[in-house]
Amino acid sequence: MTETIAAISTGLSNSGISIIRVSGPETFQVMDRIFRGKKSGKKLSEQKTHTIHYGWITDGDEIVDEVLVSVMRAPHTYTAEDVAEINCHGGSLVTKKVLKTVLKQGVRLAEAGEFTKRAFLNGRIDLSKAEAVMEVIRAKSDLALKNSMAQLQGNVLKEISALREKMIHHTAFIEAALDDPEHISLEGFTNELKTSIIEIRERLYRLISSAENGRMLREGIRTVILGKPNVGKSSLLNVFAGEERAIVTDIAGTTRDTIEESVTVRGIALALIDTAGIRSTEDVVEKIGVEKAKKAAEEADLILYLADATNEVTEEEKEILSLLVNKKFIVLLNKIDLCEEPDTSVLEQLTGQPVLCISAKKEEGLDALYDTIEKMFFQKELSYNEELYITGERQKQSLQDAYDAMGKVLDSIEAGMPEDFFSIDLMQGYESLGEITGESVDEDLVNTIFREFCMGK
Repeated sequence: MTETIAAISTGLSNSGISIIRVSGPETFQVMDRIFRGKKSGKKLSEQKTHTIHYGWITDGDEIVDEVLVSVMRAPHTYTAEDVAEINCHGGSLVTKKVLKTVLKQGVRLAEAGEFTKRAFLNGRIDLSKAEAVMEVIRAKSDLALKNSMAQLQGNVLKEISALREKMIHHTAFIEAALDDPEHISLEGFTNELKTSIIEIRERLYRLISSAENGRMLREGIRTVILGKPNVGKSSLLNVFAGEERAIVTDIAGTTRDTIEESVTVRGIALALIDTAGIRSTEDVVEKIGVEKAKKAAEEADLILYLADATNEVTEEEKEILSLLVNKKFIVLLNKIDLCEEPDTSVLEQLTGQPVLCISAKKEEGLDALYDTIEKMFFQKELSYNEELYITGERQKQSLQDAYDAMGKVLDSIEAGMPEDFFSIDLMQGYESLGEITGESVDEDLVNTIFREFCMGK
């Protein structure tokens, strides 16, 4: 890469500082032309790596801003190229003016994700680590952040490399035996290969299965609040959100559409969805809202089913309960502040689960709800341990392709096919896993991946 690039690497706001990152072969020559140090004649191109220097960014005779500049020399930088980071005052105007001064020196504005792309192309990180960088930035919960940091530290690379090593080992052995049958025997190899392939497939299956949990880590658990009109669904959403996100009235059917809010409970990200109350209605708009509520329930990871403690369970409500079949759900009896002895027996009998009594209005009983969500997802299914969660759809597909290829190897073994048939599918699996780390991926895919990154990263 011969071009030197630059971009603002911090958000444009009235913050204390902003950072403009410059990377490429002409980095320090450019900085020498626009940086004026406290000591006259000081050149950044002559300074030691990983040092910070005080001075001013200038545009001719004009002083643009007072700055600190970090000098970092290749290859020990984020991009593995020469890098300078200009720490200027925060604020949109001054930050843009400093960047404009850099670009006037023949530097190109970096594309989205181009710094990380250069880190990948220069061999400092593999593709799985590059994608983990963006996952760290997008993390919505402590759990998601921990998993992303594990990937950034190379957990995916380590796991994939180990599987690829086994595949290439078997392939190399087959090829060597076919080339030199007098000295290398394939006797007994088929049984050994079968055992190994079964183990590889089991590990691939576990990784593929982790992708659903990985999706919930990345996007949040799709949590739908469901129930009849006027049972307090919008009030519950507002409690979770900590603000008035939904209109609350005593009029049934106030919520006509789904309302979405991202919240965090006990370190777990929830993509919370308030829905229209489900009932038979002739109102065209409300009817659309009811259908959206049902669709949201079908796609939910978790349903919070809300009932009214001041009313008996109706036949219409029993029909709504059918939406909970084969779903994870929590049953909540709301408005307990309006009755002396809430009766949970009917709902418990209908759902086969304990019922939590709450008052969304008074914010009572919510700790028990949070505890239940934590036990359901955090402590059991999504607990953070040494298990690796695949968070990207691209990675999941590559794992599936490798899994299918190993299945073909087993089919060939069972069919008594010649050993060279095994090599074809072993190499297919090897190449599929290489797409995760970037060792066998085309340029177009690389460009697509990095276009999803934010500017300055």
